[in-house]
Amino acid sequence: MSRPLDPSTGVPLHMQVEEDLRRRIEAREWVPGERIPGEEHLGEAYGVSRITMRQAIGRLVSRGLLVRERGRGTFVRDTALVAGARHVTSFTSELAQLGLVASAKVLDASLVPADEPNALALSIMEGEPMVRIHRLRSADGKPIGLQTSYLPAARFPGLLEVDLGDSSLYELLRRQYRITPVHAVETFTVGLIKGADARLLDVAPRTPGFFVERVTQDNLGPFERVTSVMRGDRYQIRFALRSP
Repeated sequence: MSRPLDPSTGVPLHMQVEEDLRRRIEAREWVPGERIPGEEHLGEAYGVSRITMRQAIGRLVSRGLLVRERGRGTFVRDTALVAGARHVTSFTSELAQLGLVASAKVLDASLVPADEPNALALSIMEGEPMVRIHRLRSADGKPIGLQTSYLPAARFPGLLEVDLGDSSLYELLRRQYRITPVHAVETFTVGLIKGADARLLDVAPRTPGFFVERVTQDNLGPFERVTSVMRGDRYQIRFALRSP
């Protein structure tokens, strides 16, 4: 329920509305993925103009609490998965730490020759065989990303014969090949999800998303390069910054 505004405080009305909407979202008056009432309805409830209401909602959209979907309305953003300062861990473990259940569907697992980007990342020769594992990743049963892992075949004999299923790839590598990740570098870019990727992730074509490259190594050197396409409405990046 909305709280009354106080024009005498000197705080602009759109900021007061923004703060109260933030309170209601954090109190889970509207759960992640739920559509909030329209600007006109909320404006009447708060006793403010539609322009003021649009300003307040726009600020919450820019802060990642709400997301606008053309033709559908404004929804509470599903921020269940937030990427920030993390340890070198698997996607499965990352979700578990957030209280979510990870699952994976293997779309393809095959042996492919190393192209230049993978050869450079994995410190192998172009043309050397790699294991390629392409998976659809989900959190609590909802698609969140597509991940393609490339691993030097020489380091992982028999990997394609193992049932990957929903298990953590890192846990499998640790258990079967005694691999312990010690360092990783991730690069994030923003782009539009297209074609088959959009269909698999259950989003409209040209929906914004994160495109991530991660190279992970153990004490012997790089053992995996993974490229990911993550749904922008279900994945956030948050970092804590400190002054020098």
